[in-house]
Amino acid sequence: MNVETFKYDNRIVRAFAIATVFWGLIGFSAGLLAACQLFWPGLNLDLPFTTFGRIRPLHTNAVIFAFVGNGMFCGIYYSLQRLCKARMYSDFLSWLNFWGWQAVIVAAAITLPLGLTTSKEYAELEWPIDIAIAVVWVAFTINMLGTILRRRERHMYVAIWFYIATAVTVAVLHIFNSLELPAGWFKSYSIYAGVQDALVQWWYGHNAVAFFLTTPYLGLMYYFLPKAANRPVFSYRLSIIHFWALIFIYIWAGPHHLLYTALPDWAQSLGMVFSLMLIAPSWGGTLNGLLTLRGAWDRVRQDPMLKFMVVAVTAYGMATLEGPTLSIKSVNSLSHYTDWTIAHVHTGALGWNGFLTFSMLYWLFPRLYNTKLWSTKLANYHFWIALLGMMFYVVPMYASGVTQGLMWKQFNQDGFLQYPNFVETVLQIVPMYRLRAIGGTLYILGAVLMAYNLWRTARSGQFQPEQEAQAAPLTRGPVAVSGAEPYRGHRWLEAKPVLFTVLALLAILVGGLVEVIPMYLIKENVPTIASVKPYTPLEVLGRDIYIREGCVSCHSQMVRPFRSETERYGEYSKAGEYIFDHPFLWGSKRTGPDLHRVGGKYPDAWHYNHMDDPVSTSPGSIMPRYPWLLTRKLDTSSLPARIRALRKLGVPYPPGYENGPAQQDLEKQAQRVVFGLQAGMVNAEPDREIIALIAYLQRLGKDIQAAAPATATTPQPDSPAESIASK
Repeated sequence: MNVETFKYDNRIVRAFAIATVFWGLIGFSAGLLAACQLFWPGLNLDLPFTTFGRIRPLHTNAVIFAFVGNGMFCGIYYSLQRLCKARMYSDFLSWLNFWGWQAVIVAAAITLPLGLTTSKEYAELEWPIDIAIAVVWVAFTINMLGTILRRRERHMYVAIWFYIATAVTVAVLHIFNSLELPAGWFKSYSIYAGVQDALVQWWYGHNAVAFFLTTPYLGLMYYFLPKAANRPVFSYRLSIIHFWALIFIYIWAGPHHLLYTALPDWAQSLGMVFSLMLIAPSWGGTLNGLLTLRGAWDRVRQDPMLKFMVVAVTAYGMATLEGPTLSIKSVNSLSHYTDWTIAHVHTGALGWNGFLTFSMLYWLFPRLYNTKLWSTKLANYHFWIALLGMMFYVVPMYASGVTQGLMWKQFNQDGFLQYPNFVETVLQIVPMYRLRAIGGTLYILGAVLMAYNLWRTARSGQFQPEQEAQAAPLTRGPVAVSGAEPYRGHRWLEAKPVLFTVLALLAILVGGLVEVIPMYLIKENVPTIASVKPYTPLEVLGRDIYIREGCVSCHSQMVRPFRSETERYGEYSKAGEYIFDHPFLWGSKRTGPDLHRVGGKYPDAWHYNHMDDPVSTSPGSIMPRYPWLLTRKLDTSSLPARIRALRKLGVPYPPGYENGPAQQDLEKQAQRVVFGLQAGMVNAEPDREIIALIAYLQRLGKDIQAAAPATATTPQPDSPAESIASK
């Protein structure tokens, strides 16, 4: 038999492995800073670059795209070569992938603290960086598919299925969610508006979790777990069911992030139903991973790498059971906007992604450097410290989340809100935030121990830049599949990577098309309200300042149809109110109160003083100060470009409005705000950023204050007891 000799490329694997460790420490540290800012507001430093609203998206991007992203590429570049028995298709594309990805991360680390953001969760980066991400991802996809086409193994192992689904789905998600119209080099507006933007964003946001944080890591699980355990995957049949059911169902579940919002009920119900269906394939994968270890539990006790892997797979199972549970409407009515969601997310991030990455790195470094792990004892210390840290993180957040949800909904015996002041709930959960910070500190300490252990491992060995291997070339021709072989149809498909990729693409497109297209073709899904008008020029700039400062990280703009919310905030939110919102700003967490009805609730001077020193107006507030807004001049030079961009997106500004009239209207409204401040004994210049922000906040919710539309439904009671109280 003709045997070919070739070499695996370990340089690219090492590069991504080192980047994973480095960015992991950066991302974890940013998260710890953000966690501490929530009980120690002084850590915001009264600087625009270090406020919670800017640090939080920096943390999420660093952990998701820098830590997990580099870990994903590291594992794929190592395993794919060995599964295909082929070197990567192109060394140039490999390094373009590496350096391009690091450049994107650095760009994010610079732009997000500067306030250059779209505000869309997990998609905050502005349009030039979005284009760079697309280029880098195309390079990775071509390199991966080229390697698969040049493979020396006819059948594709299960891990490769998940890699393919990741490549094609992330491309689709990123491109469609990032469609935006530039209004300058680092400012753009989403082409979608309001409810439509919300649906597309959470179609992306949920499936970014699914196809960036889950499917590639499932592929890594299917490769590294059997390798470490020295046992075959428990069930090939379960692998097939797990893969196809997961990628088909996952894409439908995005609307469960928008339950009880202005999203049409049919879309909410679809999201809930498919989320519940996700339990089956997700737990199929969990069981397939854990049962692969049958008979190998002695090795688990001795091998820290397997310890990390077991906890990772268990955390995946817990998170994928809890996620569908939180998508049940009755549960979501309590959990949404609370720290319960934060606990859920970090069960997956710290447990599934973090522990599986640690496991993979402990397995890779000794093999890359042809040596043994420097200290098994230190790796075991890392395991127990990180596990304890994770518990200290998620358990207080569960307690905090349930506390928030119950306090927000609590009525007294007279039928009034028990805790009408939002800050009362904040004060109750501050101790939980302190415990969370302890957990984060422990988790980082474990990561530091790992970094030291891996460094010593590398120093004790000799790096193998290329590993020589031999394999017979792939013979072309009909695929020979035994008639007695189970699932021979799928075995035949595994030998057809192009067809496999096309079918995977079709599987993920169905759900997205069914949910998104009706939102554009059926006008009844977004009923208009005649009294809703476009934002004025001053309000446009104020809204952009609101976005720049990351206010959406802590404040929602979506009053849900519960009596507890309408009593607290006012009339619940309608789809037609958001038709000029590019992007939508519904938010996903309430660290502060909802703001959709804040317009006219307080005088202008209250907002001025609140931004200068939140404690002066809200004793006990953990909100940072924004003193620069009071002194920084409002930049109106970009106003014409922003008005033009919004008009192109359908906002009905008159032709030529930006060429003079817009500036005049801005100055007139700014002067009215100044007069309003003077009535509150505050003197301010009309050309300051605070004036624009106040104008925007005072506008929120005022378009429909006169009367609610006839199509409005009755706010729902939060509980049977509340229903009685309402009578």
